[in-house]
Amino acid sequence: MAAFIEFALYDPRFGYYARVSRRSGRAGDFFTSVDVGALFGRLLAVQIAEMARLLEAAPAFDLVEAGAGNGRLSADVLCALGQDHPSVYERVRLHLVEASAVARAQQTDTLSDTADRLASAGAGLPASFEGILFANELLDALPVHQVVMRGNGLREVYVDVRAGALVTTEGPPSTPALADYLARLDIVLQPGWRVEIGLAAVDWMRQAARRLRRGFLILIDYGHPARELYSVTHAAGTLTSYARHTMAGPERGSVQPPWLSNPGERDITAHVDFTSVRAAAEEEGLAPLGFLDQTYFILGLCGANQANLANLANPVNLANPVNPVNLKDRLALKTLLMPGGLGSTMKVLILGKGMGTPTLQGCSYRMRAT
Repeated sequence: MAAFIEFALYDPRFGYYARVSRRSGRAGDFFTSVDVGALFGRLLAVQIAEMARLLEAAPAFDLVEAGAGNGRLSADVLCALGQDHPSVYERVRLHLVEASAVARAQQTDTLSDTADRLASAGAGLPASFEGILFANELLDALPVHQVVMRGNGLREVYVDVRAGALVTTEGPPSTPALADYLARLDIVLQPGWRVEIGLAAVDWMRQAARRLRRGFLILIDYGHPARELYSVTHAAGTLTSYARHTMAGPERGSVQPPWLSNPGERDITAHVDFTSVRAAAEEEGLAPLGFLDQTYFILGLCGANQANLANLANPVNLANPVNPVNLKDRLALKTLLMPGGLGSTMKVLILGKGMGTPTLQGCSYRMRAT
């Protein structure tokens, strides 16, 4: 399964992410916080500026975006830093990490006037860096293994070809790491439960932690603590595909699950196990500083300027002229905060290395993950 997902998403010639520079937005297949507009980057810049000040002993710092696509989010962050935090902007060395060569080719144009901050762009993380790494909806797009518990024990789900069609089949686990993963979490699957195991997400976290000499990580994604992810609530698994904003989820007993159709033409994703990602980070010397819903993260960032929050969030007074930018920002903020939508679906995990345990602005409103 993991090999199939790797091919379907990242093969240089046929992979879903490899062939175009952008997959999200109204014209794409799914919607992210970045698609709401520049406000998400402006808010993220508030947290990055605070972290940069905590790193002030260094004359410059590395700002690394993993899963950067064509650079839209970094461009929004840099524009906000240049406008609101010019001294921080002057210290930034930007590194964009993106697997798709097509997307990387668009990054300089996307960065536009902020391209002077770009220090490197490539498919892999910098070998060593000091500063801040951030990633928005990266871990959910990494390949996962799918396993199912049967009466005779744990079985792994594989992809095979029969009569010219892709089908799933079950066999012995490809690696003992899958059973070890569940045992480490003290998870006991009931017969018939089907779950995904993100070995690649844990490996990515370990690599990022090892390459960060000192600084912070901000990971924004959808997922759950392990106890919730590996429970009866998700006993059919979370492996899902998207095409044209239509979701095709897990189906029991289907000969061909929806995510097998048209490989390379649709997104494939699974919820993140934040317990294992956090544990891997801690084992590599990182300290957890916050785990919370995006709603509370953004409210914390807005808290430094309550007047600005009120200006963004208050209902529009139709009796008076409305600045179109302010109206756009109000609608964007509402989308980012919406419970049941991006606000509660997206979780924010913040980690530090060699920075102690500072109370960060993004964690100042409420430390809650629903």
